[in-house]
Amino acid sequence: MKAAQFHYDRADNASDALRLLPDAKAFGGGQSLGPMLNLRLVRPGRLVDVSALAEGRRCELRDGAIRIGGAITHAEIEDGALDELLRESPSLAAMMRHVASGIAYRAIRNRGTVAGSLAHADPAADWVLAMTVLDAQLELLSAAGTRRVPMSQFMSGAFTTALAEGELLTGVLVPLASPGMRWGYVKFCRKAGEFAEASAAAVFDPVQGTARLVIGALDGAPACLPQLASAVAAQGAGAITAENCLAAVSSVATGKDATGNLQISIAVKRCLQQVTGEKQS
Repeated sequence: MKAAQFHYDRADNASDALRLLPDAKAFGGGQSLGPMLNLRLVRPGRLVDVSALAEGRRCELRDGAIRIGGAITHAEIEDGALDELLRESPSLAAMMRHVASGIAYRAIRNRGTVAGSLAHADPAADWVLAMTVLDAQLELLSAAGTRRVPMSQFMSGAFTTALAEGELLTGVLVPLASPGMRWGYVKFCRKAGEFAEASAAAVFDPVQGTARLVIGALDGAPACLPQLASAVAAQGAGAITAENCLAAVSSVATGKDATGNLQISIAVKRCLQQVTGEKQS
C-alpha cells in the first residue's frame, strides 16, 4: 500500500505551524505516522513538517528541570546530546541515554522524535513509560499560548492524549535529579527492536525523597505502583519478592491475563533489583 494523496508543508516557525495545524496533521520524524499513511489507517489531507522548528530543537535548564525540545531525536539523546546540561544529574543523563538506545533500531532512532513518540501515545512506547516515571510535564503550544500538562494526565488511553485541536507538543520538562538518584528500566520484547510486551521503570532519589515505580505496555496509559515503591524505599531489597511484585501488578487494571501479569511482575522485580543493586532473578 501507498499513502493516499496529501499536501506537504514545512513550517519555518511556530507561527507557520499553528496557522496550518487546524487543517493539517503535524509530524516530526514520521517513524510512526509513515507506516500508518502507507497502510491508509490515516488519510490526512495535509501534513505539516515541524521537525525544524526552533522551539522543538531547543534544550535548556529551566526552573529546576531540563527542557527537551520535542524535535530532538532518540539518536541525539542516545549519543549524549543532553549530557552537558545534565552534568549535575549524571544518573538522569545515563537513564535518558539508556532509554533512547533501546528504542527500535538505529535507523528509526535517527529520525524518530521525543514529541512524536509521546503524541502518538502507543502504550508500549519507551518515552511514554520513561516520562511518566520521571514525572515530566509536556509543553503544549497553541494560538492561545503555552500550557503545561503532567505526563500522568496527558495520556488517557491507547493513542489518546490531552492534545487539543490546533495544539503542538513543543517540549518536555523533566525534573532534575540528585547525583545519588538510582533508576531501573526493564522491558521484554519478542526480539530486539520490537515494542515491549511488558515493561517497568523506577526512579528512587533519597535526597529528594521520591520513590516512583511505573509499569507500561498495558492496554492504556502506564500505571503507578506507589505502595510497592514505598515498601522498597523503606525496607530495601527485602521487599522485592516475587509475591509482592505480582500482588502490586495484580492490584491495578492491567488488561492482561494471568500470564501477562506474571510477565509484568518479573519486569518489576528485575527493575527494582537494578535500583537496589541486587542480583537479578
